[in-house]
Amino acid sequence: MNKQKLAKRAEGLLTAQGKPIAARPALPPLNIPQLIDHTILRPDATRADIEKLCREARQHKFYSVCVNPTWVSLARRLLTGSGVKVCCVAGFPLGAQLPETKAIEARAAIRQGAKEIDMVINVGALKSGDDPLVLRDIRSVVKACREGSAKCKVILETCLLTNEEKARACKLAVKARADFVKTSTGFSTGGATAEDVALMGRIVREKKLGVKASGGIRSLADLRRMVEAGATRIGTSSGIKILQEAAGQAVSAKDAKY
Repeated sequence: MNKQKLAKRAEGLLTAQGKPIAARPALPPLNIPQLIDHTILRPDATRADIEKLCREARQHKFYSVCVNPTWVSLARRLLTGSGVKVCCVAGFPLGAQLPETKAIEARAAIRQGAKEIDMVINVGALKSGDDPLVLRDIRSVVKACREGSAKCKVILETCLLTNEEKARACKLAVKARADFVKTSTGFSTGGATAEDVALMGRIVREKKLGVKASGGIRSLADLRRMVEAGATRIGTSSGIKILQEAAGQAVSAKDAKY
């Protein structure tokens, strides 16, 4: 008889004898800041925007800040000693660069202080059935990350893919030994959905890859829905608003852009 059956049997005996039953321990609450890559990827982001992003990340202890390559060095300096990592994108947002170009971009960002690289796959190659090119594309960045002790997340841009293509991309990410698969850039025709997160998780979970949901996650309800579907990291520019909601505070109605 397994432990669950024994526990139920003991509970039944106690109930029959009129004895009180100890409450089951509650599940631990989500550590919301440590789920979040606090993000600014807008092309019009200024130095002041990045400084604000990093101040917020320090204050709230977000897992990382996610920025474009031009801001990596500044973000690293601003976050030194904070424990907050710097994440940078590569091949962003279209993914149509050559594998060698993405690898160069990843290596440069790692040299400047990035500890995670979010690379966009070659979507056109995937949709054309050119899996060898997609695999080489991902491997080029994974290799750069391994050499620089960084992690690699693979952005699929799920809104442009069929379910078969999403599954194939996940399997290629596993084969390339990436660390995460990620739903979206936030700059295409759609963002993360719980259905896509669940599909991706089913394929990569056993291989110990994480799933990052990103694009359109602007509320605590959005975050919880993604985590319940299997997301292990959240990319959002609404991290402060989400924390305010979690604390029961009034929040701004202004929508974020990522």
